[in-house]
This record gives sequence, C-alpha cells and structure tokens, in this order.
Amino acid sequence: MDKWFYRASVALAILGLLVSIYMTIYKLTSDDRMCVGSGDCHTVNASRYSEVNGVPVAVFGVIGYGAILAVLFFEPRNRFFGDNGTLMIFGMGLFGFLFTVWLVYVELVLLKALCPFCVTSQISMTLLFVLAVIRLIKQPQS
Repeated sequence: MDKWFYRASVALAILGLLVSIYMTIYKLTSDDRMCVGSGDCHTVNASRYSEVNGVPVAVFGVIGYGAILAVLFFEPRNRFFGDNGTLMIFGMGLFGFLFTVWLVYVELVLLKALCPFCVTSQISMTLLFVLAVIRLIKQPQS
C-alpha cells in the first residue's frame, strides 16, 4: 500500500465529511449566516435539488465519506479490508464521483449558482476517485 495515496485519501475523506456535516447542519437550520457571504450557497441549498425524497443531499455525503473513512481505517487493520478495501473504495468513489457529476450539472446548468462548500465537497470526491483509480492500478496482483 502506497502510504502517500492512503494518507491523501484519508485527508480528502475527512475534509469531505466535515463539509458534508457543515452543510447538513446548514440545511437543517437554514441559517444563512453559515453561507459566509455567498448568496449562491442559499440558492443551491434552498433548491428542490438539495433533497432526495426529503433527505438532504449533504446527509448522503456524510454517509458516503463516513463509509470511505471506515474502509480506509480498517484497511491496514483487517485482512478482509486489506484484501478488498482498494476495490471497495474504488466502487464507493465511482458512485460518489458520478453523483458529483450530477450535482455539478445541477449547479452550473439548472441553478446557475455555485455553492463554495458544495464545490469543496465535489473536488474532494473527484480527487478521492482519482486516488482510488491510481491505488487500484498500483495494487499488486495476487
């Protein structure tokens, strides 16, 4: 396991988790002071696209980043995760990246507004996916 790619993945997952928690709190409280001066943040958060069946999109981020962090945590500590963690992270990263592409489309094309916190999460997930692809390619064949 390449320690740099592993540590970078952990850092990006933590960043994504923190941003998702922050945005979940913002969505649940509707406290516009949390937008830190960005009106686009409010536009995105108040849109119909900010929820899926009544569940804030940010909650899916918390779950996704949390799952990735859990696999990363157990990867060096557990044989099952050690053997399968790279592929699991790739799968979760692929799903997260495809969801991110949809969210970028929604922001740029449908809402014409960019939330800086959402963009931070989108960049984190994209980089996590890129690292997952690299880790999968570099994984030694058994």
